[in-house]
Amino acid sequence: MTAKISCPVHSRLYVEGRVVEEDFGYDALAGHLRDRPDSVGWLDLLEPSAEDLAAVTAEYGLHPLAIEDALAARERPKLDRYPDHLFVNVYAVYFDHDGGSGSLGAHKVEISAFVTERVLITVHKNEGDVGKLVERWDADAELAAVGGVNFLLYGLFDVVVDSQYAAARQLDEAMDGVEDSMLGEGGAPRAVRMRGFALRRSLAQLRRAVAPMQDVVAEVNRPDSDLADDRLRPYYRDVEDHAERALESIEHSLVRITELLDADLNEQSNILNDITRKLAAWAAIIAVPTALTGYFGQNLPYPGFGQPWGFGLSTTLIVVMATGLYIYLKKRGWL
Repeated sequence: MTAKISCPVHSRLYVEGRVVEEDFGYDALAGHLRDRPDSVGWLDLLEPSAEDLAAVTAEYGLHPLAIEDALAARERPKLDRYPDHLFVNVYAVYFDHDGGSGSLGAHKVEISAFVTERVLITVHKNEGDVGKLVERWDADAELAAVGGVNFLLYGLFDVVVDSQYAAARQLDEAMDGVEDSMLGEGGAPRAVRMRGFALRRSLAQLRRAVAPMQDVVAEVNRPDSDLADDRLRPYYRDVEDHAERALESIEHSLVRITELLDADLNEQSNILNDITRKLAAWAAIIAVPTALTGYFGQNLPYPGFGQPWGFGLSTTLIVVMATGLYIYLKKRGWL
């Protein structure tokens, strides 16, 4: 008797590329596969527990090391071969941009997959958009009819790589506004610089998810591999090409934002040099009469000299002049 699992599931059964059953319980999948020898299935588990994956392992003979990787968070993107199945770990990426708060970033959805002879088992380690994956499979029923489980794996790769490329392009477009502000005269405000640093951090995080994808897809599409037949190989090569383009876009954006931040730092240094030069000039101007009067010991009578109100007058002049200088320097942004 098939064990039950407690996590949310999505499921489908395909026969010759057509969906004949869907959204059935986990315990029904094994029976559907036995009743229809020509069928293949897809099972998606959302945040399964160790007990859930233990039940799947008992039913489909999954390797303990693959189960360990499926339970661990933030595994690197990879493809591992085991005697009876493949294990794949990838990241779908969605770009978050809240114009009101100014927050942005690439939200990664970690997906592990077990590729068996007749079943593709996907494990979403956090909430993701399963609908995009289903739409991709439904968009090419003719190829699905000849591809079986390997077509399902191709569709997963295609959706993941497309999401990564889209996020890379959106991050690059978000950089345009930062670039305009940073290249303005006088250097960028602190908020713009912080946005630039946030973009660079998001790009670095995205690169870690995207960089290995080309090798992962190429491993499936090797000439000596029996995973992809001649009909699927061109499609896998297309995914490889998209993965390469996504990585190139990220590398270009990283160079671009780094150069922008360096240019802004140089502009800030130039402004600081100008301010330092002006302060030094004023200090020199003030130092000359101060040095002369100090050298000759000049103590001249001032208005109110020897009178009680003279102290108040001199104190008022000092406060007014110091306040005026403070306001001037504050408006110039020197304080």
